[in-house]
Amino acid sequence: QVQLVESGGGSVQAGGSLKLSCAASERPYSRSVMAWFRQGPGKEREFVALTRWRGGSEFYADSVKGRFTISRDNPKNIVYLQMDSLKVEDTGVYYCARGSQYTSDHLAYDAWGQGTQVTVAS
Repeated sequence: QVQLVESGGGSVQAGGSLKLSCAASERPYSRSVMAWFRQGPGKEREFVALTRWRGGSEFYADSVKGRFTISRDNPKNIVYLQMDSLKVEDTGVYYCARGSQYTSDHLAYDAWGQGTQVTVAS
């Protein structure tokens, strides 16, 4: 089973930026879908963004579209989430996940990282 490790979380003022990384212990198989989810305080886990490991087909939640960018470094087995123009409501634990279906449903993902905390202050 692939291991996923997130990093890059922290505290930032509203309007600032952070870049999260998700390092996979092994190369995801070519048809993998890599995604980011988040869970805010007292909220359910929600979809943020996804991409196909082999490239292209990025998809974003409406709440982050135009502000967040998901990308990959295939040789390094890393998926990134560049977060710009951060808002207080972006606060939460951000999780990286791997699945085989192109979907925003977290139940379809079978490998998860431990999460990294993002706190956006007003």
